[in-house]
Amino acid sequence: MIDDEALVREALRLLVSSFPGFEVSVSHPVGAVDQARRSQADVVLLDLLMPGHDWLELLAGLRALEPAPAVAVLTASEIPGAVGAALRAGACGFLLKDMHPEFLEHSLRALAAGGVICVPPASAEAVAAELMPVGVIEEPALSLDNVTEREREVLMLLALGLQNAEIARQLNIGVTTVKTHVGVLKSKLGVPNRVVLASVAQKAGLA
Repeated sequence: MIDDEALVREALRLLVSSFPGFEVSVSHPVGAVDQARRSQADVVLLDLLMPGHDWLELLAGLRALEPAPAVAVLTASEIPGAVGAALRAGACGFLLKDMHPEFLEHSLRALAAGGVICVPPASAEAVAAELMPVGVIEEPALSLDNVTEREREVLMLLALGLQNAEIARQLNIGVTTVKTHVGVLKSKLGVPNRVVLASVAQKAGLA
């Protein structure tokens, strides 16, 4: 969890620590990327409003890590344009601080299982409205000529909505291998996250 307010960091640390199976690390924005690298975080919650700190720069730094964690933006209130900006920059989720603890736990588990976008239901129309005008979802289908047969199989299962662990079971490979294939596919097809990747696969007729 990256937040500039110590009280918020501690409250979230206590809450998430109560979820079975979670190990929690909290950080001030300064040094947060290095801490995420050292802890090999699977999921990072990144506060949106931190005066004096560029959340998009922090997001880019987190997404550049190897392996990159699933990053969900966390904020106290919805800001016009922020959802689309976060998703285009590679975030896998957009969460509000007033959500119920059960929703937070569900979101964290979904993100850890494969970077699935978890947005509050009320934000669904806003997500579509912000992404569609810039062509993220409505872009034409991309060429799959340079995609290997195994990558094509992963892409097909992504299009069906399967998460990394489910894809690994279907193809009898490791979850880490699936994550590697997803990363390579995003690079080859020039898309920011697995949601757009799945959209590309669906347009290519792989679903």
